[in-house]
Amino acid sequence: MRKLKTIAAAMGVVLASSGLAQAANVEGPSVFWKLSMWGNPRALSAGMEELSKLVAEETDGKFQIKIFYGGQLSPARENLDALTFNGFEGAAICNFYHPGKNPAWMVFSLPFLPLGDPKVDRYVRSKMFEHPAIVKDMERWNAMPFVSGLLPQYEILGKGTPPQNLEDWKGKRVRAGGGLGSAMEKLGAVKQTLPAGETAIAFQRGALDAAAFPFTYAHVAFKINEEAEWYTTNMSPGTSECGWVLNKTAFEKLPPQYQELLMDNRDLVMEVEQAAYAEQDKKNLPAFEESLIGVTYTDEQLAEFREVAGKPVWDAWIEANKDKFDSQGVFDAIWTYAEEAKSAQ
Repeated sequence: MRKLKTIAAAMGVVLASSGLAQAANVEGPSVFWKLSMWGNPRALSAGMEELSKLVAEETDGKFQIKIFYGGQLSPARENLDALTFNGFEGAAICNFYHPGKNPAWMVFSLPFLPLGDPKVDRYVRSKMFEHPAIVKDMERWNAMPFVSGLLPQYEILGKGTPPQNLEDWKGKRVRAGGGLGSAMEKLGAVKQTLPAGETAIAFQRGALDAAAFPFTYAHVAFKINEEAEWYTTNMSPGTSECGWVLNKTAFEKLPPQYQELLMDNRDLVMEVEQAAYAEQDKKNLPAFEESLIGVTYTDEQLAEFREVAGKPVWDAWIEANKDKFDSQGVFDAIWTYAEEAKSAQ
């Protein structure tokens, strides 16, 4: 099968105004898939929306995929549960919404992983989505890893006194999940793990001081910038994994040519995601600079943060999970794949 890798290929070739219908490149039965997603359409969902268009075009409308937004099919924290009883055919998940349901996936939320370079990040996450421990986490929920959301590095937006020094984080209530939340606790912050859609309301009610989100698209997608007064410009404490998983039963029922169509175009999904994030930054950064106070840390401050909240958090995570799965092996795999990616550049 012809492997489509670029956005241009995904859009297809526009036929001349001959009025002729385009024949299907992939023949098969009529299939309709529902994917569960919280929030509104945004950069994170752009790649899957493009895949949906491609699949429909390649099958002449026989294979339809529709993303249901706003938690219409399931609340964000319950997407995995719904897959176990075949409530829908796929979903977006955020690992830190339910750490007990995907313990190996929590490796993606550890602070200061070598994922800052977009090319390295994409390579590492693609390889990790095939790691036995990552796959096993999803099998418990009748799910299979499909494609990473490739979330950009986080920065933090907040209200009140800007934390110009690391000591200023003490006592601040910060929305940050997983290992990133643990890193903030090392600075004396109080970790909160609110779903994204509840964060702006928490600010409005005075229940939250700051929120870590993928910079910059997610802050704007969930209107955090409208509540905030300041933002960190270079903290880059880490990221997490809000990726896409498929219903294992539904995938196995697909004819082989439809399975291949999906799996061959995971690169397309990631290309579109990264392009969408970059496009958002072009619009959002100038707006942030104009309306918010930027907090920029010195190299010395960042080095202190990494020393306090880097390796200690890694070691604690590995120790806490060593009896559940090969936590050391999962952690080491991130660094091994990152080195592979850097060597290939």
